[in-house]
Amino acid sequence: MEKIEFRVPDSDETALFYVIEQTRINGVDYLLVTEEEDGDCDAFLLKEIPGGEEGESSYEMVESEEELEYMSKVFASILDDVDITV
Repeated sequence: MEKIEFRVPDSDETALFYVIEQTRINGVDYLLVTEEEDGDCDAFLLKEIPGGEEGESSYEMVESEEELEYMSKVFASILDDVDITV
């Protein structure tokens, strides 16, 4: 499982996540990530935000209830052995 590090905006802190799955819907990349590599734990949906002038993309947590519900169904269909509840 790939482990990625994210910079926390407006801070020197970083957050580490394990990527469970990724997909692209309507040209937007989404990541399903967790803070723990194994076991039952919370998962987060991250959405890619295209970079500005620097060309660096960033990710932010999906907060829209509609988008969260839709993407949860998408990831649940991709991952047969994972139970996703919103």
